[in-house]
Amino acid sequence: MRALTDPIARILISTIFMVSGIMKLMNFSATANMIGQSGIPLPTVVTAIAILIELLGAIMIIVGWQTKLAAWIQFIYLIPVTLMYHNFWAAPPQMHDMQMMNFLKNLGIMGGLLILAVRGAGASSVDSSS
Repeated sequence: MRALTDPIARILISTIFMVSGIMKLMNFSATANMIGQSGIPLPTVVTAIAILIELLGAIMIIVGWQTKLAAWIQFIYLIPVTLMYHNFWAAPPQMHDMQMMNFLKNLGIMGGLLILAVRGAGASSVDSSS
């Protein structure tokens, strides 16, 4: 059963990173501007790093290569992202519920990444065949 469920789980948890990374790549300038407006220095460099973490990390997790490392990096990456961009406690009333849901969604993703970071890719992965 794990030969089927492990790769499906890796695909499901990586989909959000793939889509987000592709969107950042397609809208690089707008993303860098948004990051710069939030006060983060070197927004172009930070945008490139975010794209790399999201796309390369997702691919690594999907194929199950260096999965523990990729999952740890994405887990750590989500900590400041979640706190800075989904800070529902400081959001205006009309944005509070949406930001709280995004905050909780990220916590759920972080839980899945933590499992991958500790246990690895599981069945049907490059990691398991080595």
